[in-house]
Amino acid sequence: MSRQLQQIIPALATSDGAGVKIKRSLGQSPGARLDPILMLDEFNSDEAADYLAGFPSHPHRGFETVTYMLDGHMLHEDHMGNRGDLRAGDVQWMTAGRGIIHSEMPQQLEGRMRGFQLWINLPAAEKMKPAAYRDIAANDIPEHLLTSGGRVKVIAGEFTADDGTTTRGAINGTSTEALYWDIHLPAASTIEFSLPEQHHVFIYPYEGELLVGDDRRGLGTSQAGLLSPGSSVQLEAKEPVRLLLIGGKPIGEPIAQYGPFVMNTSDEIEQAIDDYRNGRLAG
Repeated sequence: MSRQLQQIIPALATSDGAGVKIKRSLGQSPGARLDPILMLDEFNSDEAADYLAGFPSHPHRGFETVTYMLDGHMLHEDHMGNRGDLRAGDVQWMTAGRGIIHSEMPQQLEGRMRGFQLWINLPAAEKMKPAAYRDIAANDIPEHLLTSGGRVKVIAGEFTADDGTTTRGAINGTSTEALYWDIHLPAASTIEFSLPEQHHVFIYPYEGELLVGDDRRGLGTSQAGLLSPGSSVQLEAKEPVRLLLIGGKPIGEPIAQYGPFVMNTSDEIEQAIDDYRNGRLAG
C-alpha cells in the first residue's frame, strides 16, 4: 500500500538556546509530534547575529538528539569531556539517556550557519541508560545514487530503491529503528521506494516543493508532511528539491516533557529537575 500525504505542519519561526533563530515544525506543540519523533528544528542564516550566541551549557534526559550540519562549524562539548567539531555534512548522534550536560557553540564569526536538530524519544526501558554520543564525518555517510540523477544520503536506517538495491546507513540498531535520509531530486523526476510498513514517517522539503503520493498532493519548503501508513511512497519533483525523510518505529508510551527532559510521568520529570539542581543528573 502506497503512503499518502496525511497532514502538513508548517514550520514556525522561533528561537532557542541563547537566542538562535530557528524554524520548528514537529515539536512546536505537544500535539505536533509523531511517535517516536519529538521535534525537528531547522536553522539557516547568513547573519551572524541570528546564531552567534549559540546553545550554552544545558541538560538533557530521556531521549536522543541528532544534529546535521549543512553549512558552518559548530563545537559540541559535554560533561564527560567529549569534544566534537561539526562541519558541513557532518552528523552528531547523541543519546542523552539518564543525563548529559553539553553546549553547542558556533565556531565562526560570519557566513552561513545551516542545519537541523532532531529529537527522538527513547522507550522507558532506555531513558536512564548511560549517555553516549557519536560524531559521523560527511565522508562516512553512505550515499545511494538514483537513476534519475538524484541521490540519497543515508544517515540512519536502510534505503531500498525500486530496483531492489539497498544502502545501509551510518547509524543502525537503535531501538526505534530510526530512518534519517537526505534526498536530493533533480527537476522533472519521480522516485518510488519502500518503507517499513509499521513506521511513522514524515518528509521535510528544505529546498523546493514536491508532489507526494498517488494523489500528487503538494508539499512546500519548510513544511513537515506526515505520511499515512503503507509500505512505499512516491515523490515527484517538478523543480530541484532537497528534503529530509525521517521516521521510526512507534514506542506507544505516555510522554511527559518539561523543556530538555522527556520522561513518561510527571514524577519522573520532577526527579529530573531535582537531579539537575542538585548535581545528580549526569551521574
